[in-house]
Amino acid sequence: MRVQWYAAALMALVFTTAACGKSNEEKAAEQIQKSAEELQKNSGDMEKSAENLAKGFEAMAKGLAGGDPDAKPVDPVSFRDLQGIMPESVGGWERGKPTGEKMTAPFAYSQASVTYKKGDAEIEQKIMDSGFNQLLFAPFSMMMAAGYEKETEDGFERSVKVNDNPGWEKWDKGTRNGELSVVVAKRFLVQLEGRGIDDVKTLRTVLDQTDLKKLASLK
Repeated sequence: MRVQWYAAALMALVFTTAACGKSNEEKAAEQIQKSAEELQKNSGDMEKSAENLAKGFEAMAKGLAGGDPDAKPVDPVSFRDLQGIMPESVGGWERGKPTGEKMTAPFAYSQASVTYKKGDAEIEQKIMDSGFNQLLFAPFSMMMAAGYEKETEDGFERSVKVNDNPGWEKWDKGTRNGELSVVVAKRFLVQLEGRGIDDVKTLRTVLDQTDLKKLASLK
């Protein structure tokens, strides 16, 4: 039953990817469809099914995030380097103490985070170095698909471009919570999550002060 659910989820992602019409995305869709079929055939072998599922999502991430299929994973930079990218001051916002971590398993990655506050509103910034492990972008693949947009009475989510970098933004007008994320140099993920803010555009206040060019140059 669980395997069938995985297959259905993959097929839904195939539909989204195929609609984009780009060659690398079509290849990703083919890989995912193949993985979905294998999942159904090998429902009794959960280890093999899990492996196929991971391959499918990795293909999706590479296709939609513009990842290089030949790129080799590298050792992520120190979380202290990522902290150095975060703005020390943003007009009207009080900056908290940055935190960070670097992990080696199950995936090697490093991440830093910091919170900015203004009255009851706050913006949390996270910067992650995937070390070119595109599988880490899989959960966000659909939202990075060119032209993706979903709108309801309560808000929206849609793909965006930030200096030619793929990303997405989300807004919930009821809770006044928003998110703005961007993938830099096919490797780094910059996420901004706002709570109690006036508009999703408020997140640009922090992003505009973040040196994305310097981030892209880290090695």
